[in-house]
Amino acid sequence: MSREVLSGDHTHVMSKKPFGITFFVVSALIAVFGAIIGMQLITTLGISPNTSIIGVLLAMIISRIPMQMFLKFRNIHNQNLIQTTVSAATFGAANSLLIPIGIPWALGMPELVVPMLIGAAMAMALDVFVLYRVFDSKLFGAHETWPAGVASAETIRAGDEGGNKAKLLGFGILGGAVGAHFGIPMSAFGVAFIGNIWALSMFGLGLLSRGYSGQLFNINLNAMYVPHGMMIGAGLVALAQFIFLLVARRAGSKDIVPKDRAVHGGAAASVFEPPVPAVTRSDRDVRRAFSVGGLLFVLGAVLVAIMGGLFAELSFGYLLLFVVFAAFASFMHQIIVGIAAMHSGWFPAFAVTLIVLVLGMLMGFPPIALALLCGYTAATGPAFADMGFDFKTGALLRAGMPVAEELYGRRLQLKSSVIGLGVAVIVVAFAHQSFFAQGLIPPVDRVFAATIKAGLDSSAGLQLALWAIPGALIQFIGGPKRQLGIMLASGLIILNPMAGWAVAAGVIIRFLVIKIKGPAAEDTMVTMAAGFIAGDALYSFFSSLWKAK
Repeated sequence: MSREVLSGDHTHVMSKKPFGITFFVVSALIAVFGAIIGMQLITTLGISPNTSIIGVLLAMIISRIPMQMFLKFRNIHNQNLIQTTVSAATFGAANSLLIPIGIPWALGMPELVVPMLIGAAMAMALDVFVLYRVFDSKLFGAHETWPAGVASAETIRAGDEGGNKAKLLGFGILGGAVGAHFGIPMSAFGVAFIGNIWALSMFGLGLLSRGYSGQLFNINLNAMYVPHGMMIGAGLVALAQFIFLLVARRAGSKDIVPKDRAVHGGAAASVFEPPVPAVTRSDRDVRRAFSVGGLLFVLGAVLVAIMGGLFAELSFGYLLLFVVFAAFASFMHQIIVGIAAMHSGWFPAFAVTLIVLVLGMLMGFPPIALALLCGYTAATGPAFADMGFDFKTGALLRAGMPVAEELYGRRLQLKSSVIGLGVAVIVVAFAHQSFFAQGLIPPVDRVFAATIKAGLDSSAGLQLALWAIPGALIQFIGGPKRQLGIMLASGLIILNPMAGWAVAAGVIIRFLVIKIKGPAAEDTMVTMAAGFIAGDALYSFFSSLWKAK
């Protein structure tokens, strides 16, 4: 069966067997590079920048090597596979593995590092499994924003097509890099051009509220647990909305996904929120993914408890509570991080993990249980969000193909991601000792460790409960499509008022341009937005490397 886009250009053909020895070796070597860079940056600067664009550029460079074996990398779908591998290795090594195992090390419990690595690797694998099964469903749609995915797709397209698209993207990248140099969060500005305007408005409001509450009203929202409480309330309502949608639809249609339609090719939902297009994952797929994923999260929590020696530390009742809460928290962490990443490109994984830690402390878990709980939860979310970006890139590049072709391409991306994550596990397993021995521990792990050692104020539980109420109400009013509560809480968690202004400016400019030029202007805005995001990512990546020296 021919696997090519409507143009018929050979650079648009999806190979039936892309994973030859050359492709696998190149992918693995680049994954090693990505994993090491991710570990270096997360330990020295506390960040793991978006390397999807770096993967795209590497694939483009490789494709220009004048040797027969590298010609296959001129294919845009193969470039997408390389980009997927690099991105998975970077985020997997830094966020999903090194941060979890750094928590017990920072607490002076090195004997828990290996059990935590095994548990984190399991949780990361569950991230990949669940996202693969629910991507392009009504809950996590391919038509949604997934900003980094749009940027990668537009970069690959511009490199392939050239012409006006390449010029627009080039101007956007230049603008993004210049803005980033002067401290402007250009990724936030670009996201405002392509995301859901309601979700982004609440995100921007949260960013500005957190940034200026102290100056304007002399109120420390973080000390009052406002972001934490609102995220708890919004997260619980979001989960209830997911369950309601799945159960309510079960009695409706036969839930059959059309097999002969073309894949939706739009970059994102417009400012006017058009009807959601058809999807390739049914509600039945989502129910099965969450059911199986939830069960596996429970089994993973049991394994972590066994390997971590909690049977000797906790009573049976507390052990059961640990397993149930760890599984539930990891599941919720995955959903909240996924929603935030899908709409804004920012995922508050560190902050949500801190919320889980605070709840665990309120439940009275001892330090060893808190370390394992925190690490197991932290391992979920980043890989879920990152793969969502990669699948968005692939969906845009495969726009116009029949559903069977889209699903085939997505399976290839899953294999590429597995290569990257597998390499990440190996690199972290062999390299973490060297990093930790030099005192190179992710800064956020020191925060988790200090929180565990310091304990909680007696009023923390009441504050969380009180602020959970408005978070739940806002999420309920906005509904599952807009995710107002989750996005407001995400903005409140992040201390970056400049990002709030960037989002506000982008939303206003986008609205005015569409009002004056009409909906046709959105294509140009999407390309420019992708350039802003890519330029910001490139500048941040290389400036981070320079600072890490």
